[in-house]
Amino acid sequence: MKINEKNLCAFASSATPVDREGWLDMRGEVGKSYQRRWFTLKGNLLFYFDKKGDKEPVGVIILEGCTIELTEEESYSFKIVFHCEGGRTYFLCTNSQASMEAWMKALACASYDYMKLMVAELQRQLDEAQAEEAAEAAALVTVTSPEDEPKVPPRGQRYNPFNKAPEGETKAVPGSRHHKESVKSELPRKKVPFRDIHKSYGRKILSDRSEWRARLRMRDDAVERPLIQL
Repeated sequence: MKINEKNLCAFASSATPVDREGWLDMRGEVGKSYQRRWFTLKGNLLFYFDKKGDKEPVGVIILEGCTIELTEEESYSFKIVFHCEGGRTYFLCTNSQASMEAWMKALACASYDYMKLMVAELQRQLDEAQAEEAAEAAALVTVTSPEDEPKVPPRGQRYNPFNKAPEGETKAVPGSRHHKESVKSELPRKKVPFRDIHKSYGRKILSDRSEWRARLRMRDDAVERPLIQL
């Protein structure tokens, strides 16, 4: 892979956000002595400088195709191992357990392969969440068969739903055709000849007329008596 040194130097000193930076002791595979360097991690590129604030890095490690492993050489030390043919190993050392764990985690998560795995996992979780949401939305939709749909009651049999009627009883609106039919059905029907009807009503009329005439006579007698005394 061809690397443009000028572009790398410009990127190392640019205002690009830094994932992690700090002092680390470093050695290669040949030499056994550690050298103190200032490290800056930007994406999958690990730059190291002689001093903090230098514009040009001493070197860069591309964190692809490598693993981050612990080593027992020094306290709080770990190594970056490249497993390809002719791959190198870089030994790094910090001054505390917390710093070592933080650096190892940041370097392990910096590779492009790791980012692809994270994106794939996030996409899988998103697909599962959307599938669950769609299933819940489908469960809320209830399909009503035509037989179960509510039907409009016949005219004259509508009633207030808050007034609960006994089971099996249907209330009819007074004055409606259904109400009149129900009332007619409850009354017994008996055929009476017109002669009997005329006779019964005629007797009642004759009785009322006789009573009315008697009252008139009593009133007239009461008016004439004072005149006779005079």
